[in-house]
Amino acid sequence: MPQSRLRVGFVLIAMVLSVFGARLVQLQGVDPGSYAAMAAAEGTVEVVLPAERGDILDRNGEPLADSVDGLMVVADPAQTADDAPAIARFLAERLSVDYIDTLARLRGADKESRFEYIARRVPSTLANDVLEEAEARDIEGLSTRRDPVRTYPAHDVAANLIGFMGTDEAFGGLEQVFDKHLSGTDGSARYEVGGGNKIPLGSHETTDAVDGADLTTTIDRDLQWFTQRVLRDAVRKAGGESGVALILDSRTGEVLADADYPTFDAANPADYETEDRGARSINLAYEPGSVQKVLTLASLIDAGRMTARTEFTVPGRLDRQDRPIRDYFEHGTLRLTLAGILAKSSNIGTVLAADRFKPGEMRSYLEAFGLGRRTDVGLESESPGILPDPALWTEQAEDRIAFGQSLSVTPIQMAAAVNTIANDGVRVAPSLIKGTAVRDDGVEIGTGVAATRRVVSSYAAHQTTLMMERVVDPEDGVAPKAQVPGYRVAGKTGTAQRVGAECGCYDGTFTVSFGGFAPAEDPRFTIYVAIHDPDTGGGGSVAGPVFSQLMGFTLHRYGVAASGKKGKALPVTW
Repeated sequence: MPQSRLRVGFVLIAMVLSVFGARLVQLQGVDPGSYAAMAAAEGTVEVVLPAERGDILDRNGEPLADSVDGLMVVADPAQTADDAPAIARFLAERLSVDYIDTLARLRGADKESRFEYIARRVPSTLANDVLEEAEARDIEGLSTRRDPVRTYPAHDVAANLIGFMGTDEAFGGLEQVFDKHLSGTDGSARYEVGGGNKIPLGSHETTDAVDGADLTTTIDRDLQWFTQRVLRDAVRKAGGESGVALILDSRTGEVLADADYPTFDAANPADYETEDRGARSINLAYEPGSVQKVLTLASLIDAGRMTARTEFTVPGRLDRQDRPIRDYFEHGTLRLTLAGILAKSSNIGTVLAADRFKPGEMRSYLEAFGLGRRTDVGLESESPGILPDPALWTEQAEDRIAFGQSLSVTPIQMAAAVNTIANDGVRVAPSLIKGTAVRDDGVEIGTGVAATRRVVSSYAAHQTTLMMERVVDPEDGVAPKAQVPGYRVAGKTGTAQRVGAECGCYDGTFTVSFGGFAPAEDPRFTIYVAIHDPDTGGGGSVAGPVFSQLMGFTLHRYGVAASGKKGKALPVTW
Protein backbone atom coordinates (compact mmCIF):
# COMPACT_ATOMS: atom_id res chain seq x y z
CA MET A 1 0.00 0.00 0.00
CA PRO A 2 2.67 2.57 0.85
CA GLN A 3 4.37 1.97 -2.47
CA SER A 4 1.07 2.43 -4.33
CA ARG A 5 0.45 5.77 -2.62
CA LEU A 6 3.97 6.86 -3.41
CA ARG A 7 3.53 6.04 -7.09
CA VAL A 8 0.24 7.99 -7.19
CA GLY A 9 1.96 10.99 -5.58
CA PHE A 10 4.75 10.99 -8.12
CA VAL A 11 2.23 10.81 -10.94
CA LEU A 12 0.29 13.80 -9.59
CA ILE A 13 3.48 15.85 -9.18
CA ALA A 14 4.52 14.96 -12.73
CA MET A 15 1.13 16.08 -14.05
CA VAL A 16 1.34 19.48 -12.23
CA LEU A 17 4.87 20.08 -13.45
CA SER A 18 3.76 19.21 -16.99
CA VAL A 19 1.02 21.85 -16.78
CA PHE A 20 3.50 24.49 -15.57
CA GLY A 21 5.96 23.50 -18.26
CA ALA A 22 3.35 23.77 -20.98
CA ARG A 23 2.31 27.17 -19.69
CA LEU A 24 5.89 28.36 -19.68
CA VAL A 25 6.40 27.21 -23.26
CA GLN A 26 3.23 29.07 -24.21
CA LEU A 27 4.36 32.29 -22.50
CA GLN A 28 7.95 32.33 -23.70
CA GLY A 29 7.87 30.49 -26.96
CA VAL A 30 4.46 30.25 -28.61
CA ASP A 31 3.00 33.74 -28.12
CA PRO A 32 5.26 35.96 -25.99
CA GLY A 33 4.31 39.21 -27.77
CA SER A 34 0.62 39.04 -26.91
CA TYR A 35 1.28 38.36 -23.24
CA ALA A 36 3.85 41.16 -23.02
CA ALA A 37 1.28 43.50 -24.49
CA MET A 38 -1.26 42.38 -21.88
CA ALA A 39 1.27 43.10 -19.11
CA ALA A 40 2.02 46.52 -20.57
CA ALA A 41 -1.68 47.23 -20.69
CA GLU A 42 -1.76 46.80 -16.93
CA GLY A 43 0.83 49.58 -16.87
CA THR A 44 3.78 51.05 -15.08
CA VAL A 45 3.10 53.79 -12.55
CA GLU A 46 5.54 56.58 -11.75
CA VAL A 47 4.78 58.66 -8.67
CA VAL A 48 6.46 61.66 -7.09
CA LEU A 49 7.96 61.31 -3.62
CA PRO A 50 7.67 64.91 -2.35
CA ALA A 51 10.56 66.50 -0.52
CA GLU A 52 9.71 68.17 2.75
CA ARG A 53 10.18 71.94 2.61
CA GLY A 54 12.72 73.38 5.03
CA ASP A 55 11.49 75.37 8.01
CA ILE A 56 11.83 79.13 8.39
CA LEU A 57 12.92 79.72 11.97
CA ASP A 58 13.34 82.68 14.26
CA ARG A 59 16.69 83.39 15.92
CA ASN A 60 15.85 81.03 18.79
CA GLY A 61 14.78 78.11 16.58
CA GLU A 62 11.05 78.80 16.91
CA PRO A 63 9.12 78.06 13.68
CA LEU A 64 7.75 80.92 11.61
CA ALA A 65 6.94 78.51 8.76
CA ASP A 66 7.12 74.73 8.88
CA SER A 67 5.68 71.59 7.28
CA VAL A 68 3.36 69.03 8.80
CA ASP A 69 2.06 65.68 7.59
CA GLY A 70 -0.31 65.96 4.67
CA LEU A 71 -1.49 63.88 1.74
CA MET A 72 -2.00 64.22 -1.97
CA VAL A 73 -5.15 62.74 -3.46
CA VAL A 74 -4.41 60.91 -6.71
CA ALA A 75 -6.43 58.99 -9.26
CA ASP A 76 -5.91 55.98 -11.51
CA PRO A 77 -7.66 57.00 -14.75
CA ALA A 78 -7.97 53.36 -15.77
CA GLN A 79 -10.47 53.01 -12.92
CA THR A 80 -12.00 56.51 -12.81
CA ALA A 81 -12.47 57.39 -16.49
CA ASP A 82 -15.88 55.75 -16.94
CA ASP A 83 -17.47 57.61 -13.99
CA ALA A 84 -15.34 60.73 -14.28
CA PRO A 85 -18.19 63.34 -14.28
CA ALA A 86 -19.75 62.05 -11.06
CA ILE A 87 -16.39 61.60 -9.34
CA ALA A 88 -15.26 65.08 -10.43
CA ARG A 89 -18.38 66.66 -8.89
CA PHE A 90 -17.76 64.80 -5.64
CA LEU A 91 -14.10 65.84 -5.45
CA ALA A 92 -14.80 69.45 -6.43
CA GLU A 93 -17.27 69.73 -3.56
CA ARG A 94 -15.13 68.02 -0.93
CA LEU A 95 -11.65 69.27 -1.87
CA SER A 96 -12.50 72.64 -3.48
CA VAL A 97 -10.71 71.69 -6.69
CA ASP A 98 -11.66 72.88 -10.16
CA TYR A 99 -14.30 70.62 -11.72
CA ILE A 100 -13.13 70.90 -15.34
CA ASP A 101 -9.47 70.30 -14.51
CA THR A 102 -10.37 67.38 -12.23
CA LEU A 103 -12.58 65.84 -14.91
CA ALA A 104 -9.68 65.88 -17.37
CA ARG A 105 -7.34 64.28 -14.85
CA LEU A 106 -9.83 61.54 -13.97
CA ARG A 107 -10.06 60.65 -17.67
CA GLY A 108 -6.26 60.60 -17.97
CA ALA A 109 -3.80 62.74 -19.86
CA ASP A 110 -3.27 59.84 -22.27
CA LYS A 111 -4.43 56.24 -22.64
CA GLU A 112 -1.48 54.89 -20.67
CA SER A 113 -1.84 57.21 -17.68
CA ARG A 114 -2.25 55.38 -14.38
CA PHE A 115 -1.41 58.27 -12.02
CA GLU A 116 -2.91 61.76 -11.93
CA TYR A 117 -2.79 64.40 -9.20
CA ILE A 118 -6.19 65.55 -7.98
CA ALA A 119 -5.21 67.70 -5.00
CA ARG A 120 -1.84 68.53 -3.44
CA ARG A 121 -0.93 69.18 0.20
CA VAL A 122 -4.27 68.21 1.68
CA PRO A 123 -4.49 67.95 5.49
CA SER A 124 -4.38 64.28 6.41
CA THR A 125 -7.72 64.28 8.20
CA LEU A 126 -9.55 65.79 5.25
CA ALA A 127 -7.89 63.51 2.69
CA ASN A 128 -8.71 60.38 4.68
CA ASP A 129 -12.30 61.52 5.20
CA VAL A 130 -12.71 62.04 1.46
CA LEU A 131 -11.38 58.58 0.64
CA GLU A 132 -13.63 56.95 3.23
CA GLU A 133 -16.62 58.72 1.74
CA ALA A 134 -15.52 57.71 -1.77
CA GLU A 135 -15.32 54.08 -0.68
CA ALA A 136 -18.80 54.32 0.82
CA ARG A 137 -20.03 55.57 -2.56
CA ASP A 138 -18.30 52.66 -4.34
CA ILE A 139 -15.89 55.04 -6.07
CA GLU A 140 -12.73 53.20 -7.08
CA GLY A 141 -9.38 54.43 -8.32
CA LEU A 142 -8.64 57.10 -5.70
CA SER A 143 -5.72 56.88 -3.27
CA THR A 144 -3.35 59.07 -1.28
CA ARG A 145 0.38 59.64 -1.07
CA ARG A 146 2.48 61.53 1.49
CA ASP A 147 2.63 65.25 0.71
CA PRO A 148 3.79 67.66 3.48
CA VAL A 149 1.59 70.71 4.09
CA ARG A 150 3.10 74.17 4.66
CA THR A 151 1.87 75.81 7.85
CA TYR A 152 2.43 79.13 9.57
CA PRO A 153 2.00 78.45 13.29
CA ALA A 154 2.29 82.11 14.28
CA HIS A 155 -0.17 83.20 11.55
CA ASP A 156 0.45 86.95 11.01
CA VAL A 157 3.76 87.14 12.90
CA ALA A 158 6.41 88.28 10.41
CA ALA A 159 4.06 87.28 7.56
CA ASN A 160 5.18 90.24 5.45
CA LEU A 161 8.74 88.95 5.64
CA ILE A 162 7.99 85.24 5.25
CA GLY A 163 5.55 85.32 2.34
CA PHE A 164 3.40 82.24 1.74
CA MET A 165 3.03 79.10 -0.34
CA GLY A 166 0.40 78.41 -2.96
CA THR A 167 -0.32 74.89 -4.15
CA ASP A 168 2.90 74.58 -6.12
CA GLU A 169 4.50 78.01 -5.93
CA ALA A 170 6.02 80.38 -3.38
CA PHE A 171 4.69 83.92 -3.21
CA GLY A 172 6.64 86.83 -1.78
CA GLY A 173 9.02 87.14 1.12
CA LEU A 174 11.63 84.62 2.15
CA GLU A 175 9.53 81.75 0.79
CA GLN A 176 10.03 83.09 -2.72
CA VAL A 177 13.60 84.43 -2.67
CA PHE A 178 14.91 81.27 -0.97
CA ASP A 179 12.61 78.83 -2.77
CA LYS A 180 15.44 76.60 -4.03
CA HIS A 181 17.11 76.55 -0.62
CA LEU A 182 13.87 75.59 1.12
CA SER A 183 12.19 73.29 -1.40
CA GLY A 184 14.73 70.46 -1.75
CA THR A 185 14.40 67.92 -4.56
CA ASP A 186 11.47 65.58 -5.06
CA GLY A 187 12.16 61.89 -5.48
CA SER A 188 10.24 59.35 -7.55
CA ALA A 189 9.09 55.74 -7.54
CA ARG A 190 8.36 53.65 -10.64
CA TYR A 191 6.69 50.26 -10.40
CA GLU A 192 4.47 47.83 -12.34
CA VAL A 193 0.83 47.34 -11.53
CA GLY A 194 -1.64 44.64 -12.39
CA GLY A 195 -5.33 44.77 -11.71
CA GLY A 196 -4.84 48.19 -10.19
CA ASN A 197 -2.40 46.81 -7.62
CA LYS A 198 1.36 46.92 -7.31
CA ILE A 199 3.03 43.71 -8.54
CA PRO A 200 5.21 42.53 -5.63
CA LEU A 201 7.93 41.01 -7.80
CA GLY A 202 7.58 43.48 -10.66
CA SER A 203 10.06 46.15 -11.71
CA HIS A 204 10.52 48.76 -8.98
CA GLU A 205 12.86 51.79 -9.08
CA THR A 206 13.08 54.44 -6.34
CA THR A 207 14.92 57.76 -6.15
CA ASP A 208 14.71 59.15 -2.63
CA ALA A 209 13.62 62.74 -2.03
CA VAL A 210 16.12 65.24 -0.64
CA ASP A 211 14.40 67.48 1.90
CA GLY A 212 14.89 71.24 1.80
CA ALA A 213 17.24 73.09 4.15
CA ASP A 214 16.04 75.20 7.06
CA LEU A 215 16.44 78.98 7.02
CA THR A 216 17.19 80.75 10.31
CA THR A 217 16.26 84.41 10.51
CA THR A 218 17.40 87.13 12.90
CA ILE A 219 13.79 87.73 13.97
CA ASP A 220 12.80 87.29 17.62
CA ARG A 221 9.31 85.78 17.27
CA ASP A 222 7.99 87.00 20.61
CA LEU A 223 9.41 90.49 20.12
CA GLN A 224 7.98 90.52 16.59
CA TRP A 225 4.53 89.61 17.96
CA PHE A 226 4.69 92.39 20.54
CA THR A 227 5.95 94.94 18.00
CA GLN A 228 3.12 94.16 15.61
CA ARG A 229 0.50 94.59 18.34
CA VAL A 230 1.93 97.89 19.58
CA LEU A 231 2.17 99.22 16.01
CA ARG A 232 -1.37 98.10 15.18
CA ASP A 233 -2.79 99.87 18.21
CA ALA A 234 -0.83 103.05 17.46
CA VAL A 235 -1.91 103.24 13.81
CA ARG A 236 -5.54 102.68 14.75
CA LYS A 237 -5.40 105.24 17.56
CA ALA A 238 -3.86 107.83 15.26
CA GLY A 239 -6.33 107.08 12.46
CA GLY A 240 -3.39 106.32 10.19
CA GLU A 241 -3.32 104.55 6.85
CA SER A 242 -0.41 102.24 7.65
CA GLY A 243 2.73 101.92 9.72
CA VAL A 244 6.12 100.26 10.08
CA ALA A 245 8.31 99.54 13.10
CA LEU A 246 11.85 98.12 12.98
CA ILE A 247 14.07 96.96 15.84
CA LEU A 248 17.78 96.40 15.13
CA ASP A 249 20.60 95.09 17.24
CA SER A 250 22.79 98.20 17.22
CA ARG A 251 26.06 96.25 17.21
CA THR A 252 25.31 93.64 14.55
CA GLY A 253 22.58 95.21 12.40
CA GLU A 254 20.41 92.11 12.93
CA VAL A 255 16.72 92.84 12.44
CA LEU A 256 15.01 91.58 15.59
CA ALA A 257 11.56 92.78 14.57
CA ASP A 258 10.09 94.19 11.37
CA ALA A 259 6.41 94.98 11.80
CA ASP A 260 3.85 96.09 9.23
CA TYR A 261 0.30 97.26 9.70
CA PRO A 262 -2.03 96.36 8.07
CA THR A 263 -0.66 92.87 7.68
CA PHE A 264 -2.08 89.44 6.81
CA ASP A 265 -2.30 85.85 8.00
CA ALA A 266 0.16 83.77 5.98
CA ALA A 267 -2.05 80.71 6.59
CA ASN A 268 -5.00 82.41 4.82
CA PRO A 269 -3.51 85.02 2.46
CA ALA A 270 -6.48 85.12 0.11
CA ASP A 271 -8.56 86.75 2.85
CA TYR A 272 -6.43 89.92 2.74
CA GLU A 273 -5.69 92.78 0.36
CA THR A 274 -2.74 92.28 -1.98
CA GLU A 275 -1.08 95.53 -0.89
CA ASP A 276 -1.00 94.29 2.71
CA ARG A 277 1.10 91.21 1.88
CA GLY A 278 4.32 93.04 1.00
CA ALA A 279 6.98 94.41 3.35
CA ARG A 280 6.62 98.20 3.53
CA SER A 281 9.88 98.41 5.45
CA ILE A 282 11.63 97.19 2.29
CA ASN A 283 9.60 98.43 -0.66
CA LEU A 284 7.85 101.65 0.41
CA ALA A 285 9.89 104.81 -0.19
CA TYR A 286 8.88 108.24 1.14
CA GLU A 287 10.45 111.50 2.28
CA PRO A 288 12.05 110.99 5.69
CA GLY A 289 11.46 114.43 7.15
CA SER A 290 13.49 115.66 10.09
CA VAL A 291 15.08 112.32 11.07
CA GLN A 292 17.32 113.19 8.12
CA LYS A 293 18.78 116.07 10.16
CA VAL A 294 20.71 113.53 12.25
CA LEU A 295 22.66 112.50 9.15
CA THR A 296 23.19 116.09 7.99
CA LEU A 297 24.54 117.37 11.30
CA ALA A 298 26.65 114.27 12.02
CA SER A 299 28.29 114.73 8.61
CA LEU A 300 29.06 118.38 9.33
CA ILE A 301 30.72 117.50 12.62
CA ASP A 302 32.71 114.71 10.97
CA ALA A 303 33.85 117.05 8.21
CA GLY A 304 35.18 119.43 10.85
CA ARG A 305 32.84 122.24 9.87
CA MET A 306 31.42 122.72 13.39
CA THR A 307 30.76 121.19 16.79
CA ALA A 308 27.64 120.49 18.78
CA ARG A 309 28.18 123.84 20.54
CA THR A 310 28.56 125.96 17.39
CA GLU A 311 26.24 128.98 17.67
CA PHE A 312 23.67 130.10 15.09
CA THR A 313 21.30 133.00 14.79
CA VAL A 314 18.10 131.52 13.40
CA PRO A 315 15.52 133.91 11.89
CA GLY A 316 11.81 133.18 11.76
CA ARG A 317 11.96 132.88 7.97
CA LEU A 318 14.80 132.25 5.54
CA ASP A 319 14.42 133.52 1.97
CA ARG A 320 16.31 131.23 -0.39
CA GLN A 321 16.42 130.79 -4.17
CA ASP A 322 12.93 129.71 -5.27
CA ARG A 323 10.94 129.82 -2.00
CA PRO A 324 11.17 130.79 1.65
CA ILE A 325 12.08 128.18 4.27
CA ARG A 326 10.14 128.09 7.52
CA ASP A 327 10.07 126.03 10.67
CA TYR A 328 7.07 123.98 11.79
CA PHE A 329 6.50 126.50 14.59
CA GLU A 330 6.26 130.29 14.41
CA HIS A 331 9.10 132.14 16.10
CA GLY A 332 11.16 135.27 16.04
CA THR A 333 14.94 135.28 15.89
CA LEU A 334 16.41 132.41 17.95
CA ARG A 335 19.93 131.93 19.22
CA LEU A 336 20.52 128.18 18.97
CA THR A 337 23.54 125.94 19.17
CA LEU A 338 23.85 123.08 16.70
CA ALA A 339 22.48 120.84 19.46
CA GLY A 340 19.59 123.28 19.85
CA ILE A 341 18.85 123.16 16.12
CA LEU A 342 18.40 119.40 16.42
CA ALA A 343 16.51 119.58 19.72
CA LYS A 344 14.06 122.13 18.31
CA SER A 345 14.06 120.47 14.87
CA SER A 346 14.67 123.75 13.08
CA ASN A 347 14.63 123.54 9.28
CA ILE A 348 16.08 127.03 9.02
CA GLY A 349 18.92 126.27 11.40
CA THR A 350 19.72 123.04 9.55
CA VAL A 351 19.94 124.84 6.21
CA LEU A 352 22.21 127.51 7.70
CA ALA A 353 24.46 124.77 9.06
CA ALA A 354 24.45 122.86 5.76
CA ASP A 355 25.73 125.96 3.97
CA ARG A 356 29.14 125.00 5.32
CA PHE A 357 29.35 121.81 3.25
CA LYS A 358 31.71 121.89 0.32
CA PRO A 359 30.15 121.13 -3.11
CA GLY A 360 29.20 117.45 -3.37
CA GLU A 361 30.14 116.76 0.25
CA MET A 362 26.64 116.24 1.64
CA ARG A 363 25.71 113.81 -1.11
CA SER A 364 28.85 111.75 -0.53
CA TYR A 365 28.02 111.41 3.16
CA LEU A 366 24.42 110.40 2.49
CA GLU A 367 25.63 107.75 0.06
CA ALA A 368 27.96 106.43 2.74
CA PHE A 369 25.02 106.26 5.17
CA GLY A 370 23.34 103.96 2.62
CA LEU A 371 20.76 106.28 1.07
CA GLY A 372 19.92 105.93 -2.62
CA ARG A 373 20.66 102.22 -2.91
CA ARG A 374 19.18 98.93 -1.75
CA THR A 375 20.33 97.45 1.53
CA ASP A 376 20.12 93.91 0.05
CA VAL A 377 18.67 92.78 3.34
CA GLY A 378 17.19 89.79 1.52
CA LEU A 379 13.75 90.37 0.04
CA GLU A 380 12.70 91.03 -3.55
CA SER A 381 11.20 94.29 -4.78
CA GLU A 382 13.37 96.34 -2.43
CA SER A 383 13.26 100.01 -3.32
CA PRO A 384 16.55 101.91 -3.53
CA GLY A 385 14.78 105.13 -2.59
CA ILE A 386 15.81 108.34 -4.34
CA LEU A 387 18.98 110.30 -3.79
CA PRO A 388 19.14 112.86 -6.61
CA ASP A 389 21.86 112.41 -9.20
CA PRO A 390 24.78 114.85 -8.91
CA ALA A 391 23.62 116.51 -12.14
CA LEU A 392 20.29 117.32 -10.46
CA TRP A 393 21.83 118.34 -7.15
CA THR A 394 21.08 122.06 -7.12
CA GLU A 395 21.42 124.54 -4.27
CA GLN A 396 17.64 124.42 -3.84
CA ALA A 397 17.71 120.62 -3.67
CA GLU A 398 20.53 120.64 -1.10
CA ASP A 399 18.59 123.03 1.15
CA ARG A 400 15.56 120.76 1.23
CA ILE A 401 17.51 117.49 1.41
CA ALA A 402 19.35 118.84 4.48
CA PHE A 403 16.09 118.70 6.48
CA GLY A 404 14.49 115.68 4.81
CA GLN A 405 12.67 116.72 1.64
CA SER A 406 13.42 116.14 -2.07
CA LEU A 407 14.76 112.64 -1.43
CA SER A 408 13.12 109.38 -0.44
CA VAL A 409 14.10 106.50 1.79
CA THR A 410 12.76 103.16 2.92
CA PRO A 411 12.32 102.37 6.63
CA ILE A 412 15.13 99.79 6.54
CA GLN A 413 17.49 102.37 4.99
CA MET A 414 16.64 104.97 7.63
CA ALA A 415 16.91 102.47 10.48
CA ALA A 416 20.37 101.42 9.25
CA ALA A 417 21.46 105.04 8.84
CA VAL A 418 20.42 106.02 12.38
CA ASN A 419 22.03 102.83 13.62
CA THR A 420 25.32 104.04 12.15
CA ILE A 421 25.39 106.74 14.84
CA ALA A 422 24.49 104.16 17.50
CA ASN A 423 27.31 101.90 16.29
CA ASP A 424 30.05 104.48 16.89
CA GLY A 425 29.88 105.85 13.35
CA VAL A 426 30.27 102.49 11.60
CA ARG A 427 27.49 101.40 9.27
CA VAL A 428 26.73 97.70 9.44
CA ALA A 429 24.45 96.32 6.74
CA PRO A 430 21.09 95.21 8.19
CA SER A 431 20.48 91.44 8.14
CA LEU A 432 17.39 89.25 8.19
CA ILE A 433 19.26 85.94 7.94
CA LYS A 434 21.51 84.33 10.55
CA GLY A 435 24.77 83.10 9.05
CA THR A 436 24.98 83.03 5.26
CA ALA A 437 22.37 81.85 2.78
CA VAL A 438 22.16 82.02 -1.01
CA ARG A 439 19.08 83.49 -2.63
CA ASP A 440 17.67 81.98 -5.80
CA ASP A 441 19.40 84.72 -7.80
CA GLY A 442 22.77 83.58 -6.47
CA VAL A 443 23.34 86.48 -4.06
CA GLU A 444 24.76 85.62 -0.64
CA ILE A 445 23.15 87.46 2.26
CA GLY A 446 23.06 87.27 6.03
CA THR A 447 25.09 88.13 9.08
CA GLY A 448 27.99 86.08 7.75
CA VAL A 449 28.54 88.48 4.85
CA ALA A 450 27.15 91.75 6.28
CA ALA A 451 29.41 94.59 5.17
CA THR A 452 30.64 97.29 7.54
CA ARG A 453 32.24 100.65 6.83
CA ARG A 454 33.06 103.72 8.83
CA VAL A 455 30.90 106.69 7.82
CA VAL A 456 31.70 109.25 10.51
CA SER A 457 34.29 109.34 13.28
CA SER A 458 33.70 108.08 16.80
CA TYR A 459 33.86 111.70 17.93
CA ALA A 460 31.18 112.80 15.45
CA ALA A 461 28.94 109.85 16.41
CA HIS A 462 29.35 110.63 20.12
CA GLN A 463 28.62 114.34 19.68
CA THR A 464 25.56 113.54 17.56
CA THR A 465 24.32 111.12 20.21
CA LEU A 466 24.58 113.84 22.87
CA MET A 467 22.60 116.17 20.58
CA MET A 468 19.96 113.50 20.01
CA GLU A 469 19.53 113.14 23.77
CA ARG A 470 18.37 116.74 23.86
CA VAL A 471 15.52 115.87 21.47
CA VAL A 472 13.74 113.87 24.19
CA ASP A 473 14.48 116.39 26.93
CA PRO A 474 11.21 117.45 28.61
CA GLU A 475 12.24 121.10 28.75
CA ASP A 476 14.06 121.77 25.49
CA GLY A 477 13.23 118.85 23.18
CA VAL A 478 10.32 118.08 20.86
CA ALA A 479 9.82 114.42 21.88
CA PRO A 480 9.66 113.94 25.66
CA LYS A 481 7.14 111.12 25.12
CA ALA A 482 9.93 109.03 23.58
CA GLN A 483 11.76 108.75 26.89
CA VAL A 484 12.20 105.31 28.49
CA PRO A 485 12.19 105.36 32.29
CA GLY A 486 15.58 104.40 33.68
CA TYR A 487 17.47 104.71 30.39
CA ARG A 488 19.20 107.42 28.44
CA VAL A 489 17.59 107.75 25.02
CA ALA A 490 18.93 109.38 21.85
CA GLY A 491 16.45 110.01 19.07
CA LYS A 492 14.95 112.26 16.44
CA THR A 493 11.46 113.02 15.23
CA GLY A 494 10.31 113.31 11.64
CA THR A 495 7.25 114.82 9.98
CA ALA A 496 7.20 114.86 6.19
CA GLN A 497 4.73 115.68 3.46
CA ARG A 498 3.76 112.75 1.29
CA VAL A 499 3.80 112.63 -2.48
CA GLY A 500 0.57 111.26 -3.94
CA ALA A 501 0.86 108.48 -6.52
CA GLU A 502 -1.81 110.01 -8.76
CA CYS A 503 -0.68 113.63 -8.88
CA GLY A 504 3.06 113.20 -8.26
CA CYS A 505 2.81 116.15 -5.89
CA TYR A 506 2.34 116.74 -2.18
CA ASP A 507 -1.21 115.55 -1.50
CA GLY A 508 -1.79 117.07 1.93
CA THR A 509 -0.99 113.93 3.91
CA PHE A 510 2.03 113.31 6.12
CA THR A 511 4.38 110.62 7.39
CA VAL A 512 5.39 110.96 11.04
CA SER A 513 8.36 109.06 12.39
CA PHE A 514 10.84 108.59 15.19
CA GLY A 515 14.26 106.98 15.06
CA GLY A 516 16.58 106.45 17.96
CA PHE A 517 18.56 104.13 20.19
CA ALA A 518 19.24 103.24 23.83
CA PRO A 519 20.97 103.19 26.20
CA ALA A 520 22.56 106.31 24.72
CA GLU A 521 25.84 105.77 26.59
CA ASP A 522 26.24 102.22 25.21
CA PRO A 523 23.64 101.59 22.49
CA ARG A 524 22.15 98.09 22.28
CA PHE A 525 19.03 98.59 20.16
CA THR A 526 17.97 100.95 17.41
CA ILE A 527 14.27 101.44 16.70
CA TYR A 528 12.61 103.26 13.82
CA VAL A 529 8.86 103.87 13.65
CA ALA A 530 6.91 105.47 10.80
CA ILE A 531 3.15 106.02 10.62
CA HIS A 532 1.59 107.21 7.39
CA ASP A 533 -1.29 109.68 7.19
CA PRO A 534 -2.35 110.01 10.85
CA ASP A 535 -5.35 112.21 11.59
CA THR A 536 -3.25 114.57 13.68
CA GLY A 537 0.05 114.87 15.52
CA GLY A 538 3.73 114.71 14.61
CA GLY A 539 6.67 112.42 15.08
CA GLY A 540 7.08 113.26 18.75
CA SER A 541 3.46 112.79 19.79
CA VAL A 542 2.49 109.87 17.52
CA ALA A 543 5.63 107.84 16.79
CA GLY A 544 7.57 108.80 19.92
CA PRO A 545 5.33 106.87 22.36
CA VAL A 546 5.54 103.78 20.12
CA PHE A 547 9.33 104.00 20.24
CA SER A 548 9.22 104.34 24.03
CA GLN A 549 6.98 101.30 24.52
CA LEU A 550 8.98 99.12 22.14
CA MET A 551 12.36 100.19 23.47
CA GLY A 552 11.35 99.66 27.09
CA PHE A 553 10.08 96.16 26.33
CA THR A 554 13.17 95.23 24.29
CA LEU A 555 15.65 96.48 26.88
CA HIS A 556 13.94 94.51 29.64
CA ARG A 557 13.52 91.42 27.47
CA TYR A 558 17.25 91.29 26.83
CA GLY A 559 18.21 92.21 30.38
CA VAL A 560 19.99 95.47 29.57
CA ALA A 561 21.01 97.31 32.74
CA ALA A 562 19.54 100.72 33.44
CA SER A 563 21.61 103.81 32.66
CA GLY A 564 23.66 105.56 35.28
CA LYS A 565 23.46 109.26 35.96
CA LYS A 566 23.31 111.55 32.98
CA GLY A 567 26.28 113.70 32.16
CA LYS A 568 26.15 117.42 31.67
CA ALA A 569 23.68 118.23 28.90
CA LEU A 570 24.73 120.16 25.82
CA PRO A 571 23.50 123.75 25.67
CA VAL A 572 20.52 124.39 23.41
CA THR A 573 20.70 128.18 23.31
CA TRP A 574 23.42 130.75 23.69
